[in-house]
Amino acid sequence: MQNSSNIKTLIQCDFDGTLTEEDISFLILDAFADGDWRSILEQYKSNRISVGRFNTLAFRMVKQDEPTLVSFVKDKAELRPGLKELINYCSLRNFRFTIVSNGMTFYIKALLKNAGIDDIEIYAAQSEFNNNGIEARYIGPDGREIQNGFKEAYANNFLNEGWRVISIGNGASDIPAAKLAHYTFATEPMLSLCREQGVNCLPFKDLSDIIKGLESID
Repeated sequence: MQNSSNIKTLIQCDFDGTLTEEDISFLILDAFADGDWRSILEQYKSNRISVGRFNTLAFRMVKQDEPTLVSFVKDKAELRPGLKELINYCSLRNFRFTIVSNGMTFYIKALLKNAGIDDIEIYAAQSEFNNNGIEARYIGPDGREIQNGFKEAYANNFLNEGWRVISIGNGASDIPAAKLAHYTFATEPMLSLCREQGVNCLPFKDLSDIIKGLESID
C-alpha cells in the first residue's frame, strides 16, 4: 500500500452550512430579496430547477451593492469553529484544500479574509452587481459556463488529474461529488441522504471531527 506522502490528496469542501453555521445565501436572500425567493427554493428542492438556476433567479431579486452585502455577512454570518485548525492540518499533511461551493465567491472570500484566511482555492459562483440585481454565473473546470453538476464537474476534474479526493458537505448538492470521492465527510441533512442512497461517509458534527477522521486515513 502506498504511503500517504506518495498519494496526491485533495479536499473538496462545501462552504454554506459546512464551513459556516448557516447558509449565507439564505441569510442574504431573507434580508434583501425583493420577491418570493422561497417559492424558487421549493422548485429546486422538488428537482424542477438546478441549484445554479435557483441562485441565478433568486439573486436577481437582490439590488444592494457588494459593500453593503459584505458588511452584512461579516456582521451576521459565523464560520464553524476549527476552520483554521482544519486548514493547518491539511497543510501539515500536504493535502490540497479547495472550496467548491454553489454559493457566491464574493461573500466566501470576505468571510475567510475576515477570519484571517486568504490563501484558499475557491470555486463558486461569480457575481456581477448591476441595477437588475446580482447576476450569478458558474464556470466549470473547462472554463465554460455550467448550470448543472457544478460540484460533480470539479470532482471529476480533480480525479482526472490524479488526485485522491476527500469530499466534505452538508446538503443534497454535495451528493454527486460524494459518490465520486474516495472518502466523504457528511453532516445533516447530507448524512441522512448518504445513508438512504448507500453512499459511504464519515459523520461529523464539528470540524474537529473531520481532523480526527483525516488522521485515520493513510
